[in-house]
Order: sequence, then structure tokens, then C-alpha cells
Amino acid sequence: MGNFIQKLSERVRLVASSDTWIEGKAIQQLKKTAELEGIFEAAGMPDLHPGRGYPIGAVFTSRNKIYPALVGNDIGCGMSLWSTNIKNQKVNLDKFEKRLVNIDTSLDDSWNQLIEQRFVEKKIQNVNYNKVLGTIGGGNHFAELQQVDTVIHEKIFDSTAIDKKALVLLVHSGSRGLGERVLRHHVDQFGHQGLEVGSESFNQYMEQHQEAIKFAELNREFIARRMLNCLRSQGRCLLDVNHNLVSKYQDSQLGDIWIHRKGATPADKGLVMIPGSRGDYSYLVKPLIHTKESQESLLSLAHGAGRKWMRSECKDRLSKRYKKSDLERTALGSRVICKSKDLIYEEAPEAYKSIDSVIQAMENARLIKPIARFKPVLTYKTQGGC
Repeated sequence: MGNFIQKLSERVRLVASSDTWIEGKAIQQLKKTAELEGIFEAAGMPDLHPGRGYPIGAVFTSRNKIYPALVGNDIGCGMSLWSTNIKNQKVNLDKFEKRLVNIDTSLDDSWNQLIEQRFVEKKIQNVNYNKVLGTIGGGNHFAELQQVDTVIHEKIFDSTAIDKKALVLLVHSGSRGLGERVLRHHVDQFGHQGLEVGSESFNQYMEQHQEAIKFAELNREFIARRMLNCLRSQGRCLLDVNHNLVSKYQDSQLGDIWIHRKGATPADKGLVMIPGSRGDYSYLVKPLIHTKESQESLLSLAHGAGRKWMRSECKDRLSKRYKKSDLERTALGSRVICKSKDLIYEEAPEAYKSIDSVIQAMENARLIKPIARFKPVLTYKTQGGC
């Protein structure tokens, strides 16, 4: 077996196979970010790709300082998986498309009581953003109905309460404008400098960070609820994991350390879903956390397939090959609801890495055990609302 956790420098590692698509710019960003004061380790996941100054699909550990810019503006962005009572044999995509009315706009007044109840239960103080609650947003966010395609590890799958004969709903979204406001507030004051742990500015950021995390979790819940409501079905949340956050961990030798994840899935939260593009499979995996390799990857996993192409390149690359309507159907037979002409090209399957290459790299690195593969049925991006 080859080396699937590559040592790029004394403090920087990369989880990748020899044929994993990794841009040179992303590796440069990974190494450069690792040079920030207080950062002592960095790891790139196999979905690593360039971001605005800092790479996406990366993890950084620090002592004494945290860096809000490494978490980014979509604090709490993550994935939730919901079971549904929609049986596979009753899937009617024409009917589903008609029922999925615009869920890009604010929830109507009929949701107010539940919203107030959940805000209290989650102890969320910032109600100024309830108008965007239950909205997916742009970029690579989505809500996707999927069906079980292949069960790889029967015993673990049977413990999940997922019905092989029914659809699941995977939701990917974050804290919307709230996370952007939190980051902007700190960047305006401190630029991209780190915050000293225990300082007033640190305490203020962490309080706002935790609020954004809770809001992001609630946002995914209401996206799922309103989508199930449109489809006249029921479901429940099976898992919910954030992949844009900074968390404190207790190290037996180093004491308190801070793990910054920017597009990386925590490996210590149980089973997780790792999705491909809208025309590719998604995988339910079990993280292997009691291994040397898990420590080397900083208790983190990829959060998806990762981009191959910059957004600005996609339309020029694809518009001569595909009409917009072509991209509303995928090679796997699923459908995509996306009324934005630019976004549907930016989010085309060709713009992303193969999810199998990402999963294989992590499996070969002894970071995960794949449990089941899921096939997309219908993906909701946007009806063109705001």
C-alpha cells in the first residue's frame, strides 16, 4: 500500500493518492497558511482546492491564537441527513418538481410558532436573521433527495435506521448572512490577524461563532422541513455535522489546541455523509478515529468532492457542449432544479472531482470505512428567488 498521507513539510500533510486532482495553487495556500503565527500543523484533504487567500478542504491547528478568516464567512456550513417516508417505487419526478415551489424566499407566517419554539430550544438570541431561515443560499449549497444504491457494510448500515426502500434527504447549507456579518465585523477591526485566546475580542468572536453554528444547524432543519412539507411527506434528522468552524480540543501533551476547519468534516462526530457533485454519488462513511493516520489528518475528513474548475471558467467551458436544459438532467438519471443560468453551469458535475477518487484516497489512508453509496434522485438549488 502506498503512502496516502503525504508529508509536504515538517508541519504540513496532504491526504491524497498519486492520481488525486490537487491544484498547485491550493497546496501553495496550504503551506502559506501554515506559516501564520501560532499555527503548528496543517492538513489538506483530498477535496483540497484554492479559496480566497486560504484553501478549502483544509484543517489548521493552533495554540494561543485563533483565526476567524480560516473559518470563513459561512460559519457552521455543514450537512444534515434526514430519513423520509417517500418509498422508492412511488418516486414521480414530474410530480416532485411541481410540488417543490420556491423555497428561496422567507418562510410564511404559518411557521412562526415553530420558529419561535426552536429559537428558544436552541438558545439562539439573534433573531434578526429569521427572514433567511430555511433558505439554501447560493454556491455549492443544495437539498437533495437520494436513494440507497449500494450497501457496503451491512451490519453498520442496519444500525442507522435508514430504510433501503425509502428516499433520504441530504441538506448542505450554512449560516447565510449571519456568518458573513460575524466575519466582517472582526476583519474590519483586526484584518486577518489572529485573536489571542482569552482576550475580549476572542471571547466576543467565539460567542458570535457559536450563535452562527446554532443558526446554521437550525437553517438546515427548516430547509428539510419545508422541502418535506412541499412533498407532503415526513422525516427525521439522522445526523448533522458542521464543516466550517473552530473547536477546542484537549491534547494530552499540548493542552488546549484549536482546530480550524474550512470545508473539512470532523471525524469524531460519528457517521457522516460525504457528497459528490449533483451528478455523482454520495457516501455514508464511518470515520476511523483511533488510528495514527486519523491523528495525522487532524481528526478531519473531506467534506465533498471538491472543485476542479474555478466558477468563472465553467460557463465558457461548458456552454458550447450543453444547453441549460441539458444540465437539468444528469447521467445518473436524476434531475436538478436550478433556475440560475450561471449557477447551473458553475455547479455542473464536470466542475468537480470524482467523489470515488476522494473516498478511495481516505479509505486507503485508513481514515474511513465506507458504509453505503447513495444515488441522487432530485437536487434543489434555486427556483430563482432570493
